[in-house]
Amino acid sequence: MAATEIPVYLFLGQLESGKTTFIQETMNDPKFDSGDKTLLLICEEGEVEYRPEEFAFGGVTVDTIESQAELTPEVLEEKAKKSGAGRVLIEYNGMWPLAALSEALPPHWLIYQTICTADGTTFRTYFENMRQLMLEKFGASELLVVNRAEAVSSSDDREYIHKAVRQASRRCDIAYEYSDGSVEYDDLPDELPFDIEADVIDIGDEDFGIWYLDASEDPEKYAGKTVRFTAQVCQTPRVGQGQFVPGRFAMTCCVEDIQFVGFPCKYDDAKKLAQRSWIKLTAKVRVQFHPLFGGKGPVLTALEVEPAKPLEQDYVTFS
Repeated sequence: MAATEIPVYLFLGQLESGKTTFIQETMNDPKFDSGDKTLLLICEEGEVEYRPEEFAFGGVTVDTIESQAELTPEVLEEKAKKSGAGRVLIEYNGMWPLAALSEALPPHWLIYQTICTADGTTFRTYFENMRQLMLEKFGASELLVVNRAEAVSSSDDREYIHKAVRQASRRCDIAYEYSDGSVEYDDLPDELPFDIEADVIDIGDEDFGIWYLDASEDPEKYAGKTVRFTAQVCQTPRVGQGQFVPGRFAMTCCVEDIQFVGFPCKYDDAKKLAQRSWIKLTAKVRVQFHPLFGGKGPVLTALEVEPAKPLEQDYVTFS
């Protein structure tokens, strides 16, 4: 018999970013009572402590994960079983990679919502010194809550935060919470640097990363569209016969973080293309299942493939 699915609410952010306060306020709200027993897992000890007596409902077990080594499916299963939880909230350690959590989650634990918090007074310092850790968390979140928003009220500060988040995600909303409890949402436009309504969408050499991110997060936007861009050829058996991956090397924070990104492309003469060679590709975009995604995603069909000169800047960014 399959195990019952357990929804997981994941809270991310660096130490002292306001995760505990945000979770406390959530648990104090009667509207958050689902009727299930709740397991609150704390992976990081900060200055603020929980006040369970103020929770708006009972049946809450507060437990801890003391170290990353303790983050295993067996430990999580045991804690859920002991608490009888029907749902789980995780206050995740800001210094732990998300891959560790992904590997540790039992198969029937499903991430239902992910929220990231940040402190307006330290945002810039943390981002400049822990860029990759923060980008990873922005990329996984539906919402970033920047508290102590008075410290980042200028247009320059808001633009800095907006651009920082957009390096990882174009779907993560940004909310600014002030000390009086009022909230203001980011309304800076996310204009694309290419014409999505053109008969052929020309992706500039420096804009491939933005297009890749946007198409990954909202593939239906490009369904049926024709795109044209310069890319390198990646030959991999993971895409199947008559296919290759045209893409670029992308960097999110530093040289050590560079990785190849691209979408599978159907092309009868795919195997004739040399590995790492440069091409100018015109292709039709369709949204369909592909083993490379493990689900649906943008799959290209080549309309025209021409040799191209190597680009001087051989990697792209996502902003």
